[in-house]
Amino acid sequence: MPKKQSYEEEGKWYSLRVISGKERKIKERIDLEVKRSGWDSFITQVLVPTEKVYKIRGGKKVISERNILPGYILIEALPSKLSGEIVQSITNIPNVIHFLGRNQPIPMRTAEANRMLGKVDESQDAGESLIEPFIVGETVKIIDGPFSEFVGDIQEVNEEKKKLKVIVKIFGRGTEVELNFMQVEKQA
Repeated sequence: MPKKQSYEEEGKWYSLRVISGKERKIKERIDLEVKRSGWDSFITQVLVPTEKVYKIRGGKKVISERNILPGYILIEALPSKLSGEIVQSITNIPNVIHFLGRNQPIPMRTAEANRMLGKVDESQDAGESLIEPFIVGETVKIIDGPFSEFVGDIQEVNEEKKKLKVIVKIFGRGTEVELNFMQVEKQA
């Protein structure tokens, strides 16, 4: 009598090419289709790879999400269950172009998938990263604190502590001032 295989099939990640800018809407439609058709037992995740970024606008920190892979959605599914009918249903959703591998989706290599997912996870853990980073030598205007309204050049950037060392001319002499990112704004 043949032995029953006791291993659990592992989900693989597939990349789905979509119209850029419509990723979130398409993800919602796929999630809906998965629920409606009862595929949730083998399509385990639908993901738009994003990272948190921020800009400083008017002295305020504005957080937003930015797509890491514009024009792509990642889908985790069991390879044996991803049949032609399901692939067809997903690719027929408006603004979906095709799976990588067209009608025979090709799973991403594990290392590749982990790298993409790691980037997403890192972004969630690390908080946010500055979308327009400060650069040494750049001129900034101080908008807060005792040196408000002064203009200076960045000498050092500490991304971890979100601090800058800025050289400000006071009475014709360069003075080093330590400020946080929220106390300065980029000069246009």
